[in-house]
Amino acid sequence: MWAIAIALVTAAMVAVRESLDKAHVALIYLLVVLGGSARGGRVPGIFLAVTGFLCFNFFFLPPFHTLAVAEPLDWLVLAAFLLTAIVAAHLLARAQIEADASRQRAAEIDRLAALRQADELKDAVLASVSHDLRTPLTTIKALAHDIGQEGDERAVIIEEEADRLNRFVANLLDLSRLNAGALVTKPEVNAAEDLIGAALQRVGGPALGRQIHASLDPSEPLLLGRFDFVHSLRILSNLIENALKYSPSDAVVDVIARRRGDHLELIVADRGQGVRDGERERIFDPFYRPATAPSDAGSAGLGLSIARRLAEAQGGTVTCEPREDGPGSRFILRVPAADAADLN
Repeated sequence: MWAIAIALVTAAMVAVRESLDKAHVALIYLLVVLGGSARGGRVPGIFLAVTGFLCFNFFFLPPFHTLAVAEPLDWLVLAAFLLTAIVAAHLLARAQIEADASRQRAAEIDRLAALRQADELKDAVLASVSHDLRTPLTTIKALAHDIGQEGDERAVIIEEEADRLNRFVANLLDLSRLNAGALVTKPEVNAAEDLIGAALQRVGGPALGRQIHASLDPSEPLLLGRFDFVHSLRILSNLIENALKYSPSDAVVDVIARRRGDHLELIVADRGQGVRDGERERIFDPFYRPATAPSDAGSAGLGLSIARRLAEAQGGTVTCEPREDGPGSRFILRVPAADAADLN
C-alpha cells in the first residue's frame, strides 16, 4: 500500500517537476514517510525513507532517470533528506510505542482499581454477613442446649453443627480483618516448647487418641522465638488439625521445633497423600481446596490462608513442602528466632 502511495506521489510530482524546488520534493516525500510511520511503524517508515531517497535522486536531481548526481551539493541534499526521514520514522515509531504502553498501563491501573474496589466490597460483605450470622447461631445453640436437657439426642448434633458454623463465621471475620490490616499482633519472646504444649492441649479433642509425636532440637538448650503467642498458637493448632484431617487414622503426625539461622521453625509433618507441585501455593488461597481433598473433610478452605496471613502479620511465614522420607507434607511456620539474652 505504501509502495503504491509513494509511486502515486512521485508520478504527481514528476508531472509538475519543472515548477517544484528540491525543498518541495523533500518535504512531500517526508510527509509520506511520516504517514507510513504513523500507520505502520518503524519498518514501513524506513522503507519509505529509502524509497523516497532513490526516487528523489532518480526523478528530481539532474541528470534525470539515473542515480548519478551532477552537483556535489545535491549529495548533501539527499543525505540530509535520508537522515531526516529515518530519524523522523524512528522517533514517531518510538512515540507510538510509548503511547501504546501508556494506554496499556492506564488500562491496567483501571482494572486493578476495579479489582481492588471489588475486593474491598467483598471484604465488607463478608464482615457484615459474618457479624450478622453470629446472633442467630448463638440463639440456635442455646435452644439446642435447652432441647438437649429434655432428652432429645438430636440436640447434640445441632450444637456441634452450630459450633462448626460459628468457627466458619469467626474465620470469615478474621480474614476480613487481616485483609483490612486491622488485626493487631504483639510479638514477644516465647519458648517453642510452651507453644507446642499449648497447641497439643488445644487439639486434644479433635485428635481423639491419634498419635502426635513432638520433638525439640536436642542441640539447642532453649528454643526461643519472637512471635505473638495467641496468634501463633492458632496457626500451629490449625496446622496440626489439618495434618490429622488429611492423614490416615493410624499415621503419626510429627511436630518438630528447631532453629535455622535467624528463624525458629515449627514443622508439622503428616503422612497424607501430599500436595501436588502446582498446588503448594494455591492451598493458601481463601476457599481453595485441593482436588485430592476428601469430600467429607469438613473444611471451607480458610484455615491455611488465615494461618499464612497471621504469620506474615508478625514477620513470619507458613510454607508447604513434600516430605523427604515418604508420602505426606511438611507445613513450616517460620518466625524470627530469639536468644536467652532477649528474655531480660
